[in-house]
Amino acid sequence: MFYHIEGTVSDILPNLAVVDCGGVGYAINTTANSLSQISLGKTAKFYTFDYIKEDCFDLYGFTTKQEKHSFELLISISGVGPKAAISILSCTTPEMFAMAVMSDDVKVLTAAPGIGKKIAQRVILELKDKISKETDLSTVTFTPAAAAVPAGSSDELTNAIKGLSVLGYGSDEINQALRGQDLTDKSAEDIIKLVLKQMVK
Repeated sequence: MFYHIEGTVSDILPNLAVVDCGGVGYAINTTANSLSQISLGKTAKFYTFDYIKEDCFDLYGFTTKQEKHSFELLISISGVGPKAAISILSCTTPEMFAMAVMSDDVKVLTAAPGIGKKIAQRVILELKDKISKETDLSTVTFTPAAAAVPAGSSDELTNAIKGLSVLGYGSDEINQALRGQDLTDKSAEDIIKLVLKQMVK
């Protein structure tokens, strides 16, 4: 229903921001990370997700598209509701979440309040399997003119590509963002951060 909401932040509560847009105050459920990016009385923009059921109509919003995409992936998993997804994304950044999935790092996810080992393992299993099926690494090729990929860095690049797929990026976008970049000594997480930085330019 809503793609994004932009307006003046009139109130900030734990995991909730109230955005005044055209005289209407929208209560937006959000993460600690998104709350850290806004200020009272200042203009903010949230990419929103409408959560509608018979007994509720809740609005969730995020200051980046990457965080929203991560939220949508999480709630697509059986047993993971919006509150659990918000808890996980309040304790990680989008790139940390992506790397946790691709590296089987249960500890990153269980650091979130209310998230046990079983749920964390389910998130990793289901999302990793989904990304592996959807990601065609053969379409992401790098030549010396496109990006410097030294020997020994191919595994990091592969993991970064898979992690970026978790965040919803396609091969063409990844290729474009890495064109001309030097990937020497960069970890998968560093490469993900580099791509995200290029995306917002």
